[in-house]
Amino acid sequence: MEHTAHFSRSLSLPLMAAEAGPAPSSDQSAAALPRWDLSALYAGMDDPQLEADLAGAAAAAKSFAKLYQGRLNSLNGGQLAQAMSEFEEIEEKLGRAGSYASLLFAADSSNPSISRFSQSINERLTDISTDLLFFGLELNRLEEADLQAKMDDPALARWQPYLRDVRMYRPHQLGDDVEKVLLEKSVTGAQAWCRLFDETIAALRVTVDGQTMPVGDALNRLSDTDRSVRERAGKAVGAVFEGNVRLFALITNTLAKDKSISDGLRHFARPTSSRNLSNMVEDGVVDALVSAVRTDYPRLSHRYYSLKAKWMGLDKLEHWDRNAPLPGCEDRKIPWTEAKDIVQKAYDGFDPRMGKVITTFLTNPWIDVPPAPGKSPGAFAHPTVPSAHPYILLNYHGRIRDVMTLAHELGHGVHQVLAARQGYLMSDTPLTLAETASVFGEMLTFQSLLDGEKDPVRRKLLLAGKVEDMLNTVVRQIAFYEFETRVHDERKKGELLPERIGEIWRAVQTESLGPAFNFTPEYDVFWAYIPHFIHSPFYVYAYAFGDCLVNALYKVFSEGAPGFQDKYIAMLEAGGTLRHKELLAPFGLDASDPGFWRKGLDVISGFIDQLEQAEHGA
Repeated sequence: MEHTAHFSRSLSLPLMAAEAGPAPSSDQSAAALPRWDLSALYAGMDDPQLEADLAGAAAAAKSFAKLYQGRLNSLNGGQLAQAMSEFEEIEEKLGRAGSYASLLFAADSSNPSISRFSQSINERLTDISTDLLFFGLELNRLEEADLQAKMDDPALARWQPYLRDVRMYRPHQLGDDVEKVLLEKSVTGAQAWCRLFDETIAALRVTVDGQTMPVGDALNRLSDTDRSVRERAGKAVGAVFEGNVRLFALITNTLAKDKSISDGLRHFARPTSSRNLSNMVEDGVVDALVSAVRTDYPRLSHRYYSLKAKWMGLDKLEHWDRNAPLPGCEDRKIPWTEAKDIVQKAYDGFDPRMGKVITTFLTNPWIDVPPAPGKSPGAFAHPTVPSAHPYILLNYHGRIRDVMTLAHELGHGVHQVLAARQGYLMSDTPLTLAETASVFGEMLTFQSLLDGEKDPVRRKLLLAGKVEDMLNTVVRQIAFYEFETRVHDERKKGELLPERIGEIWRAVQTESLGPAFNFTPEYDVFWAYIPHFIHSPFYVYAYAFGDCLVNALYKVFSEGAPGFQDKYIAMLEAGGTLRHKELLAPFGLDASDPGFWRKGLDVISGFIDQLEQAEHGA
């Protein structure tokens, strides 16, 4: 069940993990960039407090089970509220240890000691959680009338949002023994395959122009200004993944089958349904989003990339041209100090309260900035626990896209700080809304830069860069979602050969990117490096959901809606206590309205209109 193992709180995964820019310049070496300090969690892997917390949590979990197992139905509202508080306290201890282990591993998954430590912590957390498993299962067995009677006690009423979300899983709950077996075996099942993927990616090396480098660094060269460098990097990455494609296909097939078995046992209608349920969004709302984006491929990505091919003087774009800098684009590296100032100014300009939170991140060792061997590619924000603070991981290469990534992840950080007041169990936000603050932060930063740029050529380049980022956020992520859907659907009929997975990948890329592209054979294996497919199946549509939602939200803000900032901050502070309908209602927005998604997509189309007008001198 989703709500019984909070120590495994998901990271905010990167938008496109390995699609940043070239390596840092000599005046911005990785050694000069700050690393995070995890001592707010623990002083080290051998910190006595870590062992004390785990031992204390284990003892508390056993006492909790002895006191409450089989008795929830007989508790009054106040007693059940007390049980909820005790449960949250234990879960937060598990969350602290789990966060520490996962952050260490993300910073250096190639270190055998860290890998061993992370696995050991995960196994201990799973063992402890078996004593807590009964709690969610028994909550779901309470009759609705009995629970509502208990809710008359104000102490329990506080927990209504958490109980509401747990009980959404009632139709999908299995017997206690089965749930216990699934939890205990998770460390040798899906978790183990995810670890294999992470360690394999971290260990892979690609040779480009005589230099041997990690996959992330090679992928960064796909944004080089020199097309021949991009081509060699693209082909080299393809060759490395082709050499390992059978392993990646095995991981993909195994995890898809594992999910299919679980979905079948829990009676989920289709592979995406469990993700939608955890996101607190109806299947039909997601279907409407996906349909709207796919219908708009021609007026969005097809139209833009045709413009890009023309600007680059090419009849066809290759896959290594997709994120290529446009002609005339300055290859200026943006120092870390300047990046911080840019983002700080944007958030300050929106609301000083948010700017103050941003300052805490930028002046404390809460951000791991430089690329490093063994480090997780891309970027994420991790909320950890309310009694500590969030952490952010970046791979900063000094490009404008990296500045936008900083703005994105700091948006997550602000959201996580503000939502922490809801407590450990109710601060998590469904993925569909978890991307709201991050994408909104990107938009604030972009508009701040655009407003300050008076040169028409540089304004055009800024605008084009924003369009590319939005296409990566909306079109590309929906194409990823479509790829996952087709793979999981076909996997039900049997294992997919690597070549078949590549065919599906090529088909969705051709559909989404359009006729401006020619795809060379090595691109058929590029599905293999996307971590979302492994760690968080069907996560990716949340980016498109968030981008379109933010476009509509930003339009309300730009039109001068009264009290917007107060409403926006209240939305972030709500954490996971409210659903998307309740959160958007103060802004006059409704994601279930069929025209809602069109409004968001119109913003992207409008930016492309401006680029076409500039092209024709209008």
